[in-house]
Amino acid sequence: MTEQERVTVNDPRGPVNNGMGSQYVFYSVGADWMIRKGVEPLRIVREDRVRLADRFVPPVGYRVAADRLEKPGSVVLLEAPPGSGRRAVAIMLLHELGEDGGADEEGARFEELPATDKDKDEDKVPLAPGEGERFLLDLSGIADEEAYAKAQHRLAVRRSQVQEAGAHMVVVLPSGMEHAHAPDLEPHTVKLGRPRGIAVVTRYLRMDRMTFRPADLRGADLQRLYDRSPMRELARLAGLVRAARDSGRFGADFAGWLDQAMHAVTDRADEVGRQVATVRTAPERALLLATAVFEEARADTVYEVWHDLMRTVRHEEEATTELARTDFGERLAALGIERDPAGRLRFGQLAYAVAVRTYFWANFPGTRDDLRDWIGHAAGLRGLTTDDRMNVVVRFGEQSLSVGRPDHLFDLVVRWADRTTGASCDPRAVAALELGLSHEEFGGWFRRRMYECATSGPLPDGLVRVLTAACLQSLGATHPDQAMVRLHYLAVRKGEAAREAGKALLDLAGRDRRLYRLLIDRVRNRTRREPHGAEPHLRLLTELLMSDRAPDPPPWPDLFLGWETVFSQRPTELWNPLVSSWLNAVAGDSTREIALRVMVGAAHGRTAALHRLYAIACNWAGSARHPSRAGVAAHFWQHIDHAQYARTESTERAGAGPRTAEEAR
Repeated sequence: MTEQERVTVNDPRGPVNNGMGSQYVFYSVGADWMIRKGVEPLRIVREDRVRLADRFVPPVGYRVAADRLEKPGSVVLLEAPPGSGRRAVAIMLLHELGEDGGADEEGARFEELPATDKDKDEDKVPLAPGEGERFLLDLSGIADEEAYAKAQHRLAVRRSQVQEAGAHMVVVLPSGMEHAHAPDLEPHTVKLGRPRGIAVVTRYLRMDRMTFRPADLRGADLQRLYDRSPMRELARLAGLVRAARDSGRFGADFAGWLDQAMHAVTDRADEVGRQVATVRTAPERALLLATAVFEEARADTVYEVWHDLMRTVRHEEEATTELARTDFGERLAALGIERDPAGRLRFGQLAYAVAVRTYFWANFPGTRDDLRDWIGHAAGLRGLTTDDRMNVVVRFGEQSLSVGRPDHLFDLVVRWADRTTGASCDPRAVAALELGLSHEEFGGWFRRRMYECATSGPLPDGLVRVLTAACLQSLGATHPDQAMVRLHYLAVRKGEAAREAGKALLDLAGRDRRLYRLLIDRVRNRTRREPHGAEPHLRLLTELLMSDRAPDPPPWPDLFLGWETVFSQRPTELWNPLVSSWLNAVAGDSTREIALRVMVGAAHGRTAALHRLYAIACNWAGSARHPSRAGVAAHFWQHIDHAQYARTESTERAGAGPRTAEEAR
């Protein structure tokens, strides 16, 4: 890049993150807000890939990997040190493969595969890759040789499936395991270098429409960050520069914003440690933590959650009246906490609240259970806005996940969901669960917990609704097969929440022909495997097979199998809307006339079922005197008559063969 006096970027492509660090999109929580820092997203939906592409700096070796991946059936393994952005490289390789010629249309399959067998469901849907589909397998979290040996065995199976189908797969290999690589992996392995740190920071700043000179990004301290920091930390540095600019509190020039960001990245942890060491009393420490968790909330609300925290940690109140104690404003000032003109509290230094939260969770492990209980109550106080509540959920979630306590976050999901009344869905619980699902390290843990809940005994309606929302809005985007499995278990329960789960399941299947076909197979199998509890599955299957649910063009072989399952059951009221929906479809679109023959074929060999179809068509044709209905019904009857004639001939040739239970009645 040639040096210029000023660098300005206008009209960046794709969505721009307005907060610090990673961007998360949460559904059903009201406001259009962006989550800030800390937890790397797992999602690889197209919108997130487009945003990553805008900020991506290819490392050494990227072009070699891209060239190898172009061939149908190709599998590329990436070997790179931690912090080099290796996962981002894998996502970009697959993303750009679909971008050629605009092939990455909505609904194209781009899926992450589970890294270990812990991430599998008991009745997991098989991979079944299709031509041109793309898969990511991230093994970077594997740390022992035994687990890696098992992972390589599963990789061999998947690699064979991908190659045979003409799909594409990129695998991120674990670091420090080179000695344990199987020899047959070597020809498929590409070694990556580290991107230039200054190029990464420059790219992020440009996409945030930051005005700066190349010389502004030079200096010994910055160079150390460029050379040593993980890519996520460099991205965070750029986000902090933007945050300093957007706050309006740290001057009006790039140098001042960068200086604040550098201090936030390099000095904040030591500053917090020194402050906590000087603040020895429980009330002052509790106020420091309460403000850090509820920063930007109104002062009165922070005052309330502060006292709530002290009660939770069992601190005894001072015996004197409040008027005899140090007043609230003086306490705030002594801790470096500011009250803005709107009455909201914040720290005077950039990103200080993040450092305070990180310090307390890391250095007071015995209080974590109390902090979970405190957040569980305090996040529902009436003085909080929707944004305040979502900020608290994310801040607590980030810290719990950073210290390896995903159970604390899931505990609050269950607690908030249980307290929901009526038909509502608690947005805090949905946000917390989606945060867990999107976490790179613990996403699999949350998927397993959802599976355990869905397959367990009775569940509160509130929790069913939260699990449903997370499946449809989050898990359905990253692991649609797993979302389908969980929604199926939820949908066959009793109650209104289960019916909502069924609708979500049908909506998810309607997004993708592959999922639609898989769901037909899954529900058919459950209907046959559970004869005494088949009715919920049968009802679900019947609704799935309605004409308005089928993709266009309809997958006739799969519909045949589904109708065959329905028509093999005793005739019920479920048949009428199903058959009528397809008679309506044929009356409105003659190209779907094949449905008549396929339906009759699905009932072939069952005289009672054919009689039932005949009666349904009679009622349908007689309900409205319209020529098109009469013609469709007549055509349908011809197929039925032909099937009955063929059955009669076959029976006569074979003698008096066995009859169905219904024929014998």
